[in-house]
Amino acid sequence: MTSAHRRLSVHDVTFYGDSLTEMAAHWAALGVSRLSILDSELLDPGFPMLLQRNAYTVEAVYHLFAGGALSGDAQAAHDALCTVIDAAAAAGARTVYLLTGGRGDLTWGQAAERFCAMVAPCVAHARAAGPALAIENASSLYADLHIAHTLRDTVTLAEMANLSVCIDVFHCWAEGDFDAMLQRALPRTALIQLSDYVLGDRTLPGRAVPGDGTIPIEAIVAQALAGGYPHGFDLELIGPRPDREGRRESARRACDAVGAILDRLGA
Repeated sequence: MTSAHRRLSVHDVTFYGDSLTEMAAHWAALGVSRLSILDSELLDPGFPMLLQRNAYTVEAVYHLFAGGALSGDAQAAHDALCTVIDAAAAAGARTVYLLTGGRGDLTWGQAAERFCAMVAPCVAHARAAGPALAIENASSLYADLHIAHTLRDTVTLAEMANLSVCIDVFHCWAEGDFDAMLQRALPRTALIQLSDYVLGDRTLPGRAVPGDGTIPIEAIVAQALAGGYPHGFDLELIGPRPDREGRRESARRACDAVGAILDRLGA
């Protein structure tokens, strides 16, 4: 078994639906030392014992804020996120990142203000507990669950709410102001997620192994490192291509490809 680059994690959504035991087998086969997991896995009673038996660190934990709807109960949203923050702190996790919840009938500005008000107590809680609290950019196809779709809107919302940022390169690499927005985002970036896109692929989610597509991943990683980004790179491989090849094999190739990039760049 070879070891993945020390700055790489493979997000567990790559193996969505597998049990915690099966996830552990994937981590061992890939040789990863950093984990990027769903909050349901973090809260699994077996997860702390798994951490105790292995030399893993938790890079990031995903959480859907407010049950996916900003029209929901603010106290329930607060309680659920704080439960995840506390469990993340106990596991030594570095980041908890969010989808914001969908805006429903609200304008973007109204939804942003509601999100900021609802998440504010959790921001303070996370600051005291230790993990960074971040939001990610996600396609407008997920507008039922999220309000931050471009990297510009994600950074703007993070600045409004005093949050960190998780940059999913797949969803923003083609934006016209990407380079400038990456530079603006870097001081508050807690996680960078990588996958590739093959031109003309109309399938969803449509992700490919880095190196198989057109996204200039090495240039993006180089810009992030030159800008002082000190954290990990998370591989999120979902969709028909990884399914056809085999999820673990896709993840293995992704680890090799991005690991080679990081080695070339002296990361």
